Amino acid sequence: TSSSIITKLPIYNVETEEKKIAFTMNCAWSADDIDEILETLRSNEVKITFFVVGEWVDKNPEAVKKIHAEGHEIGNHSNTHPHVNNLTYEQNLEEIKKCSDKIEQLTGQKTILYRVPYGEYNDNVIKVSSENGYYPIQWSKDTLDYQALTGEQMWKRIGENLQNGDIILSHNGTAHTSDSLDMIIRNIKEKGFEIVKVSDLIYKQDYEINNNGTQIKK
Repeated sequence: TSSSIITKLPIYNVETEEKKIAFTMNCAWSADDIDEILETLRSNEVKITFFVVGEWVDKNPEAVKKIHAEGHEIGNHSNTHPHVNNLTYEQNLEEIKKCSDKIEQLTGQKTILYRVPYGEYNDNVIKVSSENGYYPIQWSKDTLDYQALTGEQMWKRIGENLQNGDIILSHNGTAHTSDSLDMIIRNIKEKGFEIVKVSDLIYKQDYEINNNGTQIKK
């Protein structure tokens, strides 16, 4: 059966029996901590999904290549990080396409994931994503790392009720993400969860998204 992924909501999390969660990192600011982050991920043998802004890609092509070379997934986080709810269908599509083209030029790989800037969306934004081959990805647990939280504070926020199919949001270029990442990953694993890339967590077909933004297999 061909399934349509047009729905009013992006994917916040996934209903699954498996103890796995996706860890995601948005890249929009500096790239100074990318080497350290990649080293931490490598030493913990974890692959995650990085959502990159096109303008960040322009400034940091080497970082993008390194992320890709390490086997991590690269998703689209728009080209200029605008407030997408104000844009027309065509402008939204251009934001997505430009960023995707930049990723593909550097990595040779097309991306199928789109995370909207600021977590803002409306029906139009979701429609653009799904009609053009992208899964719109939100998150269910937020580290709030961009507010300069310490690792302990971040873990308190996300760790207490971590559940199967959660999608965790983090950012590089913050005060404590790179120095807290090792601890957070170890803690997640200690709770018995496997950390996976977004595309290894979500269902690609025959699914629906409920009113909470949970993706459910049909």
